[in-house]
Amino acid sequence: MHTVKTLLTAAVATVAFAGAAIAGDITVKEPWARASAGMAKAGAAFMMIANDTGKDDTLISAKADVSKKIELHTHLMENGVMKMREVEGGIPVKNGATQMLKPGSYHVMFMGLHAPLKEGSVFPVTLVFEHAGEKTIDVKVMGPGHMPGGMKHMNHGDMKHGKTGGM
Repeated sequence: MHTVKTLLTAAVATVAFAGAAIAGDITVKEPWARASAGMAKAGAAFMMIANDTGKDDTLISAKADVSKKIELHTHLMENGVMKMREVEGGIPVKNGATQMLKPGSYHVMFMGLHAPLKEGSVFPVTLVFEHAGEKTIDVKVMGPGHMPGGMKHMNHGDMKHGKTGGM
């Protein structure tokens, strides 16, 4: 009986440890979205994703009930004009590093909003990682011009805008 109990305890510990390795140590900091302007049918969420799982990972998709469609996007310069595009293959999150999802760069795009994103409201988003699996976070809707603490010190001097004024 003692041997069975020892084996059972070891098996449970192994499964618990393996589960932690699969779930990983992905930490999402300061998730936020900008309040919708007027009748806008699109919105975006931004955040900092820290990866301490021991291996590189990739944010491959996101799920939420706030819109008809959700894509991972970035901004690219094409012919002197900044354009938004879906990220093929997902957003890389290197081990031991923090990936910034911020205005003008990577972000979670909500298309076909069911209702405007109202300042002060909060909605859940499930991030899907290639290795760490799913992680549900609460995204707070902030007012115009909001930049969280970790993003306030970004250098925007290198951004170039096309003749049309960019974005």
